[in-house]
Amino acid sequence: MSDELTFTGERFIPGVPGEIWYEHWHRYHFAAPVVADRDVLDIACGAGYGSALLARHAARVVGADLSQTAIEHARARYASVPNLEFRQADCAALPFPDASFDVVVSFETLEHIAAQEAFFDEVRRVLRPSGLVVLSCPNKVEYTDKRGVANEFHVRELYRDELAALIGSRFPHSAWYGQRPSFYSVVWPERGPARGEILEVGEASADTPSPGHSRPLYFIVVAGSAAETVAGVVPVVSVLADRDEWIYRDYEKVTKSVDAAHRRSHLLAEQVAELQRHRNEAVRQDDGPQAAEHARLGEQVAAQQREIARRASLRWWLALPLRRLWLALTGRPPWA
Repeated sequence: MSDELTFTGERFIPGVPGEIWYEHWHRYHFAAPVVADRDVLDIACGAGYGSALLARHAARVVGADLSQTAIEHARARYASVPNLEFRQADCAALPFPDASFDVVVSFETLEHIAAQEAFFDEVRRVLRPSGLVVLSCPNKVEYTDKRGVANEFHVRELYRDELAALIGSRFPHSAWYGQRPSFYSVVWPERGPARGEILEVGEASADTPSPGHSRPLYFIVVAGSAAETVAGVVPVVSVLADRDEWIYRDYEKVTKSVDAAHRRSHLLAEQVAELQRHRNEAVRQDDGPQAAEHARLGEQVAAQQREIARRASLRWWLALPLRRLWLALTGRPPWA
């Protein structure tokens, strides 16, 4: 069997361009410090790239996915990573003993399943008492409602209060983060420690920034049963910078294509207008002789109408016998 996976539009595969590339890689990089030296379960691991990244930091990582095809791909691709294994598993019925892991990571899983309650029950079961769950899911307000789109792969998306209820009923302590891919200007010091900040502005009020980012497209939540474990995850502002500026180059390419299309459209409009002017001139020139002919025929019609009116008069009828006599004597029509 080939170890290559086909991109369906939903499960991310390394090498697929666009926002999805930023979103998925960034989540795993964000989680990497949290899993350091711990036993980790990565639920819905897909192609396995994220599990492999976590394995660079964790003591042990198990990647689990419902798709046997994805598991076989991941096993073949990352066979050389010693502290990494992959298992086919249903996230609502995990094949692992109780208290098996220190951290459960699961990104973009919840919205794909109907058994969300069972999922959280299983996560709590396989976690150790001081364990953490690090998960993400779309913010339905921003992801669907405001954009007016429906993701065909999503079974049930969640609003913040719905997600909070699912988490809070099993894990009393949590720290929330927001994620949103966008264009950013990043300023950083070349040396020394730094304090992070986020400034959000808009064109209408670029001189009046608001702190933080008020419109997360995705929620990322770190939760657990032990307050000290959750508190031990230091809050950070995480920025993923693309050294190849992949999406920015695509943006420039699209912008240039749009500009070229506008120029072609403008040129075509000018060409159409010029052709219309030539056509109107040709019609005007052709109408010259036709107009003269119409005038001549019009005059003939008018003359006939005058003759009809004259003949309709009493004087014409009184002179009719003399006209007939003149015609008989001369053989020519009588006078007008």
